[in-house]
Amino acid sequence: MQLAEPMKLIQKVAAYLKDNKVIESPPWASFVKTGVHKERPPQDPDWWYIRAAAIMRKLYIRGPIGVSRLRKLYGGRHRRGQKPPKFARGSGAIIRKILQQLEAAGLVQKVDKKGRTLTSKGRGLLEEAAKAVLKAEAARKT
Repeated sequence: MQLAEPMKLIQKVAAYLKDNKVIESPPWASFVKTGVHKERPPQDPDWWYIRAAAIMRKLYIRGPIGVSRLRKLYGGRHRRGQKPPKFARGSGAIIRKILQQLEAAGLVQKVDKKGRTLTSKGRGLLEEAAKAVLKAEAARKT
């Protein structure tokens, strides 16, 4: 797969996940923060689908990866008032629920004690989205 711009690819896959009801945003998703390092919940109402698409992209690039590593990837700087900032991991519950939904949809599968990886269906979805993004970019340039 030739790499497309990551954010355009993620938005394309997120739109697919939302439009085809592959996964469903839980009712608590509009109130929850994405990690202890964040001060507020995400402002974008479609953030659940964007995070799911981003997780799929990470699984494509990094192979079998578990919730713990994904928490590290989605962490950030926790500003602690007068004390110096430290790194804080992202929310494990959000990542776990998204992975479970993607598993139920047949896009992700568990690999023994190594975490999760994309199935051929999930890999095909990302590759088709990347082709569409690259085609749109090529059409825009000409």
